[in-house]
Amino acid sequence: MNTVIETILNHRSIRHYEDRPLSDEQIRLIVESAQAAATSHFVQAYTILGIQDPGRKQRLAELTGNRHVGTCGHLLIFCADLHKHALAAEMEGVDAQDTLETTEKFMVALIDTALAAQNAALAAESMGLGICYVGGLRNRLPEVAELLKIPQYVLPLFAMTIGYPADPSAKKPRMAAEHIYFEDEYPADERLLRDLKEYNETVSQYYTKRTDGKRNDTWTGQMAQFFKEPSRVFMKEFVERQGFDKK
Repeated sequence: MNTVIETILNHRSIRHYEDRPLSDEQIRLIVESAQAAATSHFVQAYTILGIQDPGRKQRLAELTGNRHVGTCGHLLIFCADLHKHALAAEMEGVDAQDTLETTEKFMVALIDTALAAQNAALAAESMGLGICYVGGLRNRLPEVAELLKIPQYVLPLFAMTIGYPADPSAKKPRMAAEHIYFEDEYPADERLLRDLKEYNETVSQYYTKRTDGKRNDTWTGQMAQFFKEPSRVFMKEFVERQGFDKK
């Protein structure tokens, strides 16, 4: 055990922040920490947009449906970005369109962005700050793209609110390690079903205690509802419009 692992294991989403901005130094260190993440073939296929303008933050709060987007100390937008690589190819006289539009390079950009974001989250939390990933950025993605002047081969993936926690939330119980980590081969469904039943008991006890008996949700119940109806069905068309995942 060390302070890094303690910080990782103490993670919880923070949605209520003090009215207190981050310093320029904090922002710089968070961004530099994001940049220190592993990146496929030195591609660095992401861009981070820091939203300073109050009016733009409030508009993003409306578009995401998340109030804390407008009230956090600082807001970051993480974008998968191959636009710079299109420019690099143009500078070198290379036609890279067929490669840029492949599923493989789309996955590279997604993975690079996610790795950078998690480094940023860990850096912020190590400073005593709280963070929350906001997938709601994709609720009205065409309007987000217009607001942020997003060019071809760039895809906003999620926002991250950062700030000083005003009302820290409880830590939700994750699956036990033995429900996630398996050696040599993927487990049989019989094993998985047993694990899910055990996890349901843990999650139900968590909600019962947290709400004084008003809720006793199970994890499989929540997931069944989450996956019952498709959401953001415009996404494939928008992704392809931006030049990603076309081949």
